[in-house]
Amino acid sequence: MAYQWWTTAVQYFALFISVYMVIIILFYATILLISVIQLRREYKLNRADSFDDITNELYTKPVSIIVPAYNEEAGIIPSVRSLLSINYPEYEIIVVNDGSKDDTLEKMIKYYDMVKVDKVIRKQIDTKPIKGIYQSKVLPKLYMVDKENGGKADALNVGLNLSHFPYICSLDGDSVLERDAFLKVMKPIMDSNEEVVASGGSIRIANGCVVKDGQVLEIGLSNHPLVVMQIIEYLRAFLMGRIGLSRHNLLLIISGAFGVFSKKWVIQAGGYQTDTVGEDMELVIRIHRLLKESKEKKKIIYVPDPVCWTEVPEDMKFLRRQRRRWHRGLFESLWNHRKLTFNPKYGKIGFISFPYFWLIEFMGPIVELLGYIYTIIALFVGGIYLEFALVILLLSCIYGSVFSMAAVLLEEWSLRKYPKISHIVTLFFYSLTETFWYRPLTVFWRCEGIWQLIKGEKSWGDMTRKGVSK
Repeated sequence: MAYQWWTTAVQYFALFISVYMVIIILFYATILLISVIQLRREYKLNRADSFDDITNELYTKPVSIIVPAYNEEAGIIPSVRSLLSINYPEYEIIVVNDGSKDDTLEKMIKYYDMVKVDKVIRKQIDTKPIKGIYQSKVLPKLYMVDKENGGKADALNVGLNLSHFPYICSLDGDSVLERDAFLKVMKPIMDSNEEVVASGGSIRIANGCVVKDGQVLEIGLSNHPLVVMQIIEYLRAFLMGRIGLSRHNLLLIISGAFGVFSKKWVIQAGGYQTDTVGEDMELVIRIHRLLKESKEKKKIIYVPDPVCWTEVPEDMKFLRRQRRRWHRGLFESLWNHRKLTFNPKYGKIGFISFPYFWLIEFMGPIVELLGYIYTIIALFVGGIYLEFALVILLLSCIYGSVFSMAAVLLEEWSLRKYPKISHIVTLFFYSLTETFWYRPLTVFWRCEGIWQLIKGEKSWGDMTRKGVSK
């Protein structure tokens, strides 16, 4: 009797995992279809001609670019050099040195001939104390703020206080922008008559590319399998996930590596929150919440074409830290705004976005890990357990590898950032292997992030940058 009860319980458990994965697959299939239609619609346009009319200063909105920098000596100079060469009429660059322990500050002062200036800052958001403000003698639109360490969010708030323009852009210190990226990411804001209050661009991986003087001269693939898998992961997240969600104003994340916001709404929302490791997602949710509560019909969108190239971890230790931190940040953002979940006051954000991020993005790794454990045990036990295990494995392949392959094909069909056929072939075949090694690793790391939450761990975790530019 006990054996029969146990067998039934295990069968129901396997059935639950199978049904859960089918629901995820159907959701992602819908998102993929929406993304294909949206990309097809956008790329019927002549992309070169569509930006000619906004290069004039009369039509563009000036932007303050805020670059938080903590121990970024390896890449800060070429990143700023990249920003100085962007094709955009009016902007300023504010690098915020967040108490770096390396030579980030000294390198910036020396390379860009910066001097300390007396400047009154309108303190709209509380921050850690500022030690000094520097301005380049040869490039007046370039500023450097030296402050006590307070984390990335605090550094962004300092830049927000110092900024002079109505739009701000958060940009990581190791990032390299394509020259027309700002024209493309700002175009929806200008076309919508400011109905769009935030716009995010695509993030691509610079490891393996030839980057010189802040410009990507040749796009390539890294030889590191971990980096190649991250490229596929980014393609899937941006070209599938964010396009589909953005189409219906359901986007809850604009990457902290490259996003433009209306300064007015960021300040009204209270700036960046400093007690979370997911400050980018948390801010977007807070703006959505503010818009809904004030009954403003504004949008937060994702634009696939503007590209920012950034360095990713090549070492498994640092990648593991990053994924644990991301999952903790996801929970913190969702938990802080849990009242939005299934709340009719917040419309589709409450009924679609929040349930999706709770049930699929946050809980997904737990269910997947249980599925892997079940499959491994079933291989040894055999019988009916093995039949369910094969179903779970098949669903895992569809959920993991098949959708990743679709993202690679979507990249080749639309943006075509990777110029060589060999690049697409390599990405395609790597995506076939995702289910069998890379996805289980990331699932385990994200579950570790949940364990860190239970233990109350708050640390960010140091990341080592090699620098991608020569």
